Amino acid sequence: MYFPSMMVFFNGGQIPNNLALPLHKAGVHVLGTSPLDIDSAEDRHKFSDLMDQIGVAQPAWKELTSMDAARQFANEAGYPVLVRPSYVLSGAAMNVAYNDRDLERVLGEASAVSQDHPVVISKFVQGAREIELDGVARNGEIIAAAVSEHVENAGVHSGDATLILPPVTVSSYYVDRVRQAGAKIVKALNISGPFNAQFLAKDADVLAIECNLRASRSFPFVSKTVGADFIAAATKVFVGEDTSNDNLPPLYGPPRPTEYVGIKSPMFSYTRLGGADPLLGVEMASTGEVACFGKTKHEAFLKALVSSNFKLPEKHILLSFQDRYSSEAIHYAHKLVELGFDLHTTEKTHEFLTKHGVPSTLVAYPSSDLSSEANALNLIKDGKIDLVINLSNADSLRVKENYL
Repeated sequence: MYFPSMMVFFNGGQIPNNLALPLHKAGVHVLGTSPLDIDSAEDRHKFSDLMDQIGVAQPAWKELTSMDAARQFANEAGYPVLVRPSYVLSGAAMNVAYNDRDLERVLGEASAVSQDHPVVISKFVQGAREIELDGVARNGEIIAAAVSEHVENAGVHSGDATLILPPVTVSSYYVDRVRQAGAKIVKALNISGPFNAQFLAKDADVLAIECNLRASRSFPFVSKTVGADFIAAATKVFVGEDTSNDNLPPLYGPPRPTEYVGIKSPMFSYTRLGGADPLLGVEMASTGEVACFGKTKHEAFLKALVSSNFKLPEKHILLSFQDRYSSEAIHYAHKLVELGFDLHTTEKTHEFLTKHGVPSTLVAYPSSDLSSEANALNLIKDGKIDLVINLSNADSLRVKENYL
């Protein structure tokens, strides 16, 4: 039988982090961040409590003890709320509840995740930007850092989000607040090794979401983009080697790179996985990713889309969205028309766009008239639609049709 003299947990995803504490209790010597501090980051209750202690803002939260208590908190904080179990990878069993009925359903799913680690419920902040801080620390001090932003608003899992490095659309105020909060978190957890911290930015607030004390999936992208090997730096920290000559980007230094922009874009396999839900949310769904560089964010983004097998539309776009997105969608619909695209819209969307002066062609839902050439499904089958933008919701009377 093999008995290792020491172990590291930073580069194997979520499973090693789950093993860190029990192995530590069994007497295994762990290099890098203490398993006790890993537990403080992974346990949702402990992490949220720690943020309160060190003065790092976060969404309102409470540990779940009963359905009645959860319902009371959700109504006091205001829906929607996020149900977050501890020690999970890729947002597994995380759910957003928009009302009491949703809450009862998702709590039933979350309760089976782990009886040993309590589920925490927190306010789900809508319309916020998400910002990430990847870095390497030594004894609670950050020695390498890279701040990136999500293209998508918060609510899309970071593994499914499109990342921009350096951040070019969020303000320097937000970036500075993320750096300050990140430094506090790293110090409080006494991190020695890699970490990934995630934040929400909205109005004047920057709120902590979580901090993973391991190499995240963004580490290769960050290392390649800034021109510094974060994994090599973390390894040197573990063995006590010097990193002062490794050209690592400091926490408060000028953003890197300066000559180009990097974009990390997700790849999905919905067409290969029967029953897969293409609706993005807090649980990760992507099966891969690509990274591209460009002189501008638009050039890099376009390269990333093409590289991820996204086919750019030529002329015809099918558009359908729910009421809660209408105030945002009208701007983009108008922009698409300005760019020369022809919009084909379902009934309610057509009425809304017509009311606001945006031209579109009315198409029928599949159940309305299957024989009609103007039936949305037939248009797609006949290759007359280049791109479908469908923003549905679970309460729609046409849920099944939206998935055709």
